[in-house]
Amino acid sequence: MRLTKEHQAIRETIAKFIDKEINPYCDEWEEAGIFPAHELFKKMGDEGLLGICKPEAYGGMGLDYSYQIVFSEELGRIASGGVSMAIGVQTDMATPALANHGSDYVREEFLTKAISGEAVFSIAVSEPHAGSDVAAIKTAAVKDGDDYIINGTKMWITNATQADYLCLLADTGGENSHMSKSLIVVPTNSEGISFSKKLNKLGMRSSDTAQIFFDDVRVPRKNLIGEEGAGFIYQMEQFQEERLYAAAGNLKGLEACINQTIEYTRDRKVFKKAILDNQVVHFRLAELQTEIECLRALVYSAVEGYIDGENVTMKASMAKLKAGRLSREVTDACLQYWGGMGYMWDNPISRAYRDTRLSSIGGGADEVMLGIICKLMGTMPSSKK
Repeated sequence: MRLTKEHQAIRETIAKFIDKEINPYCDEWEEAGIFPAHELFKKMGDEGLLGICKPEAYGGMGLDYSYQIVFSEELGRIASGGVSMAIGVQTDMATPALANHGSDYVREEFLTKAISGEAVFSIAVSEPHAGSDVAAIKTAAVKDGDDYIINGTKMWITNATQADYLCLLADTGGENSHMSKSLIVVPTNSEGISFSKKLNKLGMRSSDTAQIFFDDVRVPRKNLIGEEGAGFIYQMEQFQEERLYAAAGNLKGLEACINQTIEYTRDRKVFKKAILDNQVVHFRLAELQTEIECLRALVYSAVEGYIDGENVTMKASMAKLKAGRLSREVTDACLQYWGGMGYMWDNPISRAYRDTRLSSIGGGADEVMLGIICKLMGTMPSSKK
């Protein structure tokens, strides 16, 4: 993936925005357990940052996905994983299907609001019994005249308590579990929707995650995204962007962990010697930085293929797998070199340690990524092919 002056200009714009509008407030938002999504997203929309690769006709920039991945990579500079995750939900998880498959009505009515930052969006797929196994969802949308009536529940929904709209995956009927799912835009002010309290998570503390309940929620059928029954396929397509976003979004955050650790261990002396002067320490940090560069190369290679119309499922799955595992490795190693200070709750490495643990779970667990890779390699047992 070749980066141009235009890529660099977008990178600099995002970096300046993060330094001014996000990072000075991250500690406050972490303590509160929520950040002001409407206020922040509106500012981002005004800067054109929420529709980089979305159609110009609906307020986007119409650029190719390489520009979006530069955006995603730069989000790794945010000092709170919950904030960067919430932004990624708006740009790379809830809205790709809207942009790629939505009717003119759906895109005009909803996508424009997502791009402008006028509205906050969530992607509502996971359920208490169905996380990585998307085909197992039970939330149902039954036709009733010109409407759908929706019943069920969704779990671990990012942006839930502040969202204006949900891009909901529901079962709309049919014997084939992979051809019976549909994506529907659901306004959160619809009668019959209720929310749990914010979920008390290990990390991503500034993200307002909640469970959502649907009790005879009536939604117009014109809110359907694309074709009925094609929702599972759309979601699988969307996962490619989500997984590339997740991998790219970890790069600069992990580099920040290494750089902060270099600074700390250079100043911190043990037995009259800087911790960094121990070969085991500076060699280990060099190894970890090398691993990050390898991940970056894999992400860029996948993005280049994606732009060229290739099926990059394997590379995207590999990048997601590697990002999750490398996040654990880097944050754990860095925390160790901080010693007791690294064990403090408000330490930046401690926060990264907690936040990045989700990388191996959300958007498809490591084991799911391995299953996808094995299937594409042809190494699955014959009964599973």
